[in-house]
Amino acid sequence: MNERKRILITGASGFIGGFLVKEALRRGYDVWAGIRPNSSREHLQDERIHFINVRYDDKSALTKQLLEVVATSGAWHYIIHNAGITKAFNTADFYKVNALYTHKLIESLNEADCRPEKFLLMSSLSSYGPVNEYSFRPIRIDDEQQPDSVYGKSKLQAELFVKAQTYFPYIILRPTGVYGPGDKDYLMEIKSIKSGFDLKVGMKPQNITFIYVKDLAVAVFLALENSSVCDSSYFVADGDVYTDHEFAGIIKKILSKRFVFNLRIPLWICYMACVCSEIIGNMIGKPMTLNTDKYKILRQRNWICETDPTRRELGFIPQYDLKEGLEETVRYSREHGLL
Repeated sequence: MNERKRILITGASGFIGGFLVKEALRRGYDVWAGIRPNSSREHLQDERIHFINVRYDDKSALTKQLLEVVATSGAWHYIIHNAGITKAFNTADFYKVNALYTHKLIESLNEADCRPEKFLLMSSLSSYGPVNEYSFRPIRIDDEQQPDSVYGKSKLQAELFVKAQTYFPYIILRPTGVYGPGDKDYLMEIKSIKSGFDLKVGMKPQNITFIYVKDLAVAVFLALENSSVCDSSYFVADGDVYTDHEFAGIIKKILSKRFVFNLRIPLWICYMACVCSEIIGNMIGKPMTLNTDKYKILRQRNWICETDPTRRELGFIPQYDLKEGLEETVRYSREHGLL
């Protein structure tokens, strides 16, 4: 890039957000990290980063905040709206954070004359819900979106807000299972296998797909920097398909686990476990990874999605396959005392 462009990355303190910030810095951007006042800055130590607490909860305050940004630094060239939640105490929080906050940000950007050259929404494959659960045909962009989880519904609503606005060009990316150093969800399975237990959900195998977080970050910037790509949506996956059994097998080899107790848990038992986990979370005041909404995602069997448009139109070629990504993830987890 000849011009040092300014970029805002919301949800910068999270797992994916931290890697987006690193990629933006590597590419020479003037980086603004949107975080909450109580967010950890453990992975945001680079002195080049500007921090901003985006006031989603108060639209008038948010608009005023953006006006000040424009007056002092100018509007951002690009915005990556990555902020969101994957678990919550009640369904209203999903819609408030994932959807309503997206709408407020869009409207305030327009009112403050802080319109970017391109706005990228980080959505999810969950916005489609269960598709082709028997034929296992890859989910296509033009398939009807019928999410059954509240999380998926809230992400779809955010997408609809983005598509309906006419203030600036947009891109919607829908990653499949994102894993990598620092991720907590897949680390649970790695820990389970390390302890000698391989627990799978459902008697029928899942067909699952993945994207390594560093590859996802590259895909984001390919979409932003390609001037011919706008008002478009893409799935992001590495292009390979695995069964849940094959996924666990790769982890076993990386951990050098010869003897692991394999067990498929019927969906009804998984549901009861999610209910109990949710009750415990309510008692201790902490949203749990396992909950009744997550159950709807766990029971889905087909997570295969088309990736040809992403490769063809964005020029996206993943650098990591699942084995390489998991090896790096395990190595990081060991070095940081997480295993």
